[in-house]
Amino acid sequence: MERKASSMAKVLLIGIVIAILCSEIKCSFEDNFSKSDCPDSHFKTSEDGQIWYLSLDNKAGCGFMTRQKYRFGWFSMRLKLVGGDSAGVVTAYYMCTEDGAGPTRDELDFEFLGNRTGEPYLIQTNVYKNGIGGREMRHALWFDPTQDFHTYSILWNSHQIVFFVDKIPIRVYKNTNYTNNFFPNEKPMYLFSSIWNADDWATRGGLEKTDWKNAPFVSTYMDFNVDACQWEDPFPSCVSTTTQNWWDQYNSWHLSSDQKLDYAWVQRNFVTYDYCQDIERYKVKPEECWLSPWD
Repeated sequence: MERKASSMAKVLLIGIVIAILCSEIKCSFEDNFSKSDCPDSHFKTSEDGQIWYLSLDNKAGCGFMTRQKYRFGWFSMRLKLVGGDSAGVVTAYYMCTEDGAGPTRDELDFEFLGNRTGEPYLIQTNVYKNGIGGREMRHALWFDPTQDFHTYSILWNSHQIVFFVDKIPIRVYKNTNYTNNFFPNEKPMYLFSSIWNADDWATRGGLEKTDWKNAPFVSTYMDFNVDACQWEDPFPSCVSTTTQNWWDQYNSWHLSSDQKLDYAWVQRNFVTYDYCQDIERYKVKPEECWLSPWD
């Protein structure tokens, strides 16, 4: 009996070790991502392959994208942004239906807008459907994103898109119960990240230019986490169900009570721009702006 128990314990131990090893392999960069066409010197990893570094200089930036496409789910990554004088530098973490700014793309954006030393970073989020964006919001942060890693996440289902910072919802973008031209819910998307020069608009509307004496500018990544429907042609079964995945069940169709409190705190203290309130830019308020994020 003792011998049988000992053998069973060994089997369980081996199973646990294999599971851990497989989990580590699955989380490796090569398994999930492919690097953009940038110099090898602009992409580096830690020795164990779990931390990734993208760099920008006056010759090139760098980026990566998932090997898989997804339609709906939870997407999360931990980032540490470029420190020091990062004016003009944008670190982008986003989802898109294609590798390129095509005229009919759908896209969900996190863009981190660099600034002069001592001035705060801004996060810009945006949503595209069929190539049409112009739905920017900008937020300040309640921490210095260059000092440590923080988690940036997107929840995407057929009812809402929620952008999170450290699990705090900063933006809620709702769908309707009728066909519309503003909510991207039909096309699967890849997940991308990149670092690039955008000093024509990113910092104070382009007034602050990138100081290349501070190059290379480096953004750092770790802990990619995805719990989502991986796309399989012609149509994966997990897209159409609301019983198998937490991110497409009723509780994920709206904010929880605690999330509403966090969201209200962010709205009161950290929103610096909201396209829905920009009456000079939009004489007629866009249709989606009438939808309540609280429902």
